[in-house]
This record gives sequence, C-alpha cells and structure tokens, in this order.
Amino acid sequence: MEDKNPIAQSAGRIKFWTKALLPLILVGILLLIFVKFGPLGVFKSNIVPIEKVFIQRVVFSPEHISVEVFNDGPEPVTIAQVLVNDAYWKFAMFPSNTLNPLDKGLIGIDYPWLEGDAEVIKLISRNGVVFEKEIEVASITPVFNSFYLKTFALLGIYVGVIPVLLGLLWLPFLRMLKERWYGFLLALTVGLLIFLGFDALAESFDLLEIIPSAYNGTGIILIGFTLAVLTLSAISYKSEHHRQIKGEHFQALIFGYLIALGIGLHNLGEGLAIGSAYAVGEVALGSLLVIGFMIHNVTEGVAIVAPLTRFVRQVGNFYFHLIIMGLLAGAPTIIGAVVGGFAYSPVLAVLFLSIGAGAIFDVAYDIMHYMAKGRWLSLFTIANVLGFLAGLLIMYATGFLVLG
Repeated sequence: MEDKNPIAQSAGRIKFWTKALLPLILVGILLLIFVKFGPLGVFKSNIVPIEKVFIQRVVFSPEHISVEVFNDGPEPVTIAQVLVNDAYWKFAMFPSNTLNPLDKGLIGIDYPWLEGDAEVIKLISRNGVVFEKEIEVASITPVFNSFYLKTFALLGIYVGVIPVLLGLLWLPFLRMLKERWYGFLLALTVGLLIFLGFDALAESFDLLEIIPSAYNGTGIILIGFTLAVLTLSAISYKSEHHRQIKGEHFQALIFGYLIALGIGLHNLGEGLAIGSAYAVGEVALGSLLVIGFMIHNVTEGVAIVAPLTRFVRQVGNFYFHLIIMGLLAGAPTIIGAVVGGFAYSPVLAVLFLSIGAGAIFDVAYDIMHYMAKGRWLSLFTIANVLGFLAGLLIMYATGFLVLG
C-alpha cells in the first residue's frame, strides 16, 4: 500500500532533489576551489590576458563613424585608443570603455570620411592588443525610412519572388511530358533540392567567420538543421493518415508545400545576407546581377511544380495552391532583405540558412522514399539517375550567371 504520510512524501522529495543536484553542487565547489587556488589563482600575474574584441558592424553617417563591438573573450577589455587609417582619433565609447565578457559596446568617432574610400579602423586595448576592421568601400549606412524600405523590398522581389513565380510557368511544358517521365521529374526535383541544400549549408558555414566564437556558430547550424528535420518529419508523420485516405494527389500537394517552405526558409537567410551586403555597398544592384539571380533562382519554381504535374485536375483550387506556394517560397526574401538592410544579424542568417537546409534535405528524403516505395534499389534507374544529375547540373550552371 502506498505511503501517503506528508512527512514521508516531503522527505522523499528532498532525497530525490538532493540526489539530482548533488553532482552540480560538487562541480560548483570544485570550480570555486580551482579559481581560488588552482593555476589561474597562483599564476595569474604571469599569464598574458586573453583579450578578444569582435567588431560586429561599422555604421557611416555624415562626418561620423559608429563601431559596434562585442567582447568575445574570457577577460574584461578596456579600449584605450582608436586609429582610423593609421591616425589616432578621439572617440567616445558607450556605456563605458571597458567591456566585460559577452558585453556589447558602441564607439563613436567624429571623422571626415569620404564616400567610396577604403577605411581601416583599429582598436587598441589597454594591454596593447590591436583589433582591426577594414571597410573596402565606405558609404552612408541606410536608416529606416520609406525610400530604403521600398528599395530593400524591391530587392527581395527581384531576387526571390519573381524568380520563383517565373519557375512555376514551366508547369504547362512539364505536363506535356509523357507519364513515364514523372519519375524523371521527381528525380530532377531531388537533384535541385540537394544542390540547394548544400548551397545553404555552405553559405551558413561561410558566415561563421563573421560571428563571435562565443555564439558557437557550428552549434547554431546543428540546432537549426536538426530542428527543421525533426519538425518536418513530425508534420509528415501527422499527415500520413490523410495521405492514405486522400491518395497520391494529396501526397504531391504536401510535397509542393514542404518544398516551398524549405526554399522560403533558405531565401529568408539569403535575403538577410543580401540586404546587409547591399546596405554597406558590397553588392551593386546592377541589371546583370539581378538577371543572374532571377535565372538561377527560377529553378526553385521548377522544384515546387515538378511533383504536381500529374495531379492538376485532382487537386481542388490547384492554381490558388500554386500561387500560395510561390509566395511561401519567394516572399521571405523580402523580409530578409529588409531586416538585413537595417538590422543585419549574421547569427539569424546562419540560423535560417541551416533551418532551410534541414527542411530541404528532409523533403528530398521524403520524395525519394515515396519514389522507392520500400525498395530503395529501384531508384537507380537510368531515367532517375539522369534526372538527378540534370537537377544538379541546372543549379550549377545557372549559378555562374549570378557571378557574371
């Protein structure tokens, strides 16, 4: 018989939490002993301080430069001097000249910088450690107003929305292909998605260079990627019952929405990076660049529409669904470009690129699982292999247009 004595229950809870917390308490005591009597306490005077200041952003306004800094090291850092183009310059730092670990600060410099010139900013700590940031082309940093809002929104439309919607126009051509080509189209979609997924991962790893190490960018990528895979897997599991009842056309519709979602998350991360680069003058909004992005990203529309080619008549309000998918994939680029232009965060860019990559890989796996129907070796037909390679080569070839 269960003992319901309140005193016994209370003692049981205390015993439970004591066992749970005892290792943590002992580790805390061990850390205190180490800091007080270990190498850090005994040899502190002989150890060179570890100072690491990360320059996160440089903002240019008329006759003024603002430098956003972050203490990325384990020791407090005091900024003693500032040089602009190797000349010492007066500065004001807020909230103070000393940054504790993980603290942020803002350095203001009254400096007559010139539009289009290169500017090199150096921060010197009290211990003589130098932190440097070079801006290749100085330009006025956009401030939030209707003009710049329209500019970044249009940039997102040009780079994201238009290409995806143009890609959807391949539907009539794809529908003209014979039934036997449907497997080829699905394999083509997988190839497009796999390339796009690796592209998103590569972009996220490239951005790790501009993220303070304290944020652990690799961990952000892992969390974002895993979160996307697990979330979409849960959605797929939840919809399994409806798929069995409603048939293959419902399955294809789910594929279309999941592909659009994955691409949209990827484009949100890209929009953040593009908006930031454009804001600081690192990307010229020339017609060739815009056309290059449009042609490259039109393949995203193909990836969405290819699984749906057989089921246009079976899906109710098909074209309404198609437009929603296009906007789901392309519109996040607008949000990313606007946010990136005014308040860029490489941490968010890495997070959304990794989430997009995870979602894209998960959808690619779902499509391959659907094609295999439990027999994975059946995927390796000539048509499927050629479709997969065609998807990779299309993304690879159109990527050159972006660089052109």
